[in-house]
Amino acid sequence: MKPLLRVVLILDALVLLASGLLFVLAPWTSLYNALQVVPTEPALVGQAFGVALIGLAWLAVHASFDGAMTSTVAKVVGHVHWLIGVLMLVWLLGLRTPSLPGFGQMVSVLAGVVLVVIGLGGVRLSGAVRRREKEGVVKSSPSKADKRAAKEAGKQAEKDAARQRELERDTAREPRVTAGFPAYHAEPAPEPVVPVNPAAAASVGAAPLHPAEPGATRTEAPDAPRPPFHG
Repeated sequence: MKPLLRVVLILDALVLLASGLLFVLAPWTSLYNALQVVPTEPALVGQAFGVALIGLAWLAVHASFDGAMTSTVAKVVGHVHWLIGVLMLVWLLGLRTPSLPGFGQMVSVLAGVVLVVIGLGGVRLSGAVRRREKEGVVKSSPSKADKRAAKEAGKQAEKDAARQRELERDTAREPRVTAGFPAYHAEPAPEPVVPVNPAAAASVGAAPLHPAEPGATRTEAPDAPRPPFHG
């Protein structure tokens, strides 16, 4: 539908350009006499109006290629066209002013009807294109569920980032091993080894498991080894 609106805009631009050139050539009386059209008086007003119409034609051509301006400019140009057409019909048919010959009257009325048809068609078409663009924007906009999910995902990402920062901070507090140097680990000190006397070990091994009762005499063999002297 938008390509059709662009075609309508190009048609509007051609109509506006032709009308603007006709008004700019207001001082050319022979041309107006050949077309059996009453020239604009004063000519300065007609030329100023012609320049405005040429500028509007340039805007219509620019909007036919610029998609962002298409619907808005088509709506404005359409309203301008059908309003001018209605004014022409009111003055020519209702008020019979200005008084034109038969051919001139027919051409002017036909031009007014064409302007009304083109203007109203452009307005309706631009409205349809604009409604379709709005529907496309609404469909492409994220729903509430998508926004909620994106918000929760953002919160979870922030929590994960905070947890990762805490882990990195804890890791930074622990001692690190420098590259090329082995890590130092404390080892327990060895216990001192006490030398054992073989004679004492034999005497200890030969001692009875149960101590002797008090008052009992202990007999030793004459060849039994004696404990080392203490003191």
